[in-house]
Amino acid sequence: MTEKVEQRICIKFCFKLEKTCAETIEAFGDECMGKTQIKEWYKFKNGRTSVDSDSRSGRPTTGKTSDNVERVRVAIEQVRRLTVRELEDDLAISKSTVYRILSEDLGMTRVCMYITKIYLIARKL
Repeated sequence: MTEKVEQRICIKFCFKLEKTCAETIEAFGDECMGKTQIKEWYKFKNGRTSVDSDSRSGRPTTGKTSDNVERVRVAIEQVRRLTVRELEDDLAISKSTVYRILSEDLGMTRVCMYITKIYLIARKL
């Protein structure tokens, strides 16, 4: 159990003993989390029962999944001239995730068409 969770359990215990927030802060002294955090955890009186952190809202970090890697691979196999933006729009994946999948998972790099032309001309000579 981490130190933060242990402190939260102690705060909940003090709350159950009907200690005030100020008394709890005084009991912990300097070796505790901040006053604002203790006041936030004193929300047990509002019906909170868990000492674990609340889940946070926001975009989930599941962009680079095996399913998305496979979807990008299949799309590239069907049409080799797709751009990253087209993949982003078609598959509803962020541009940075598409870049990461193409470079890290599929090992693809962009080859400039001018270098390709120079290479082909040099090869003919």
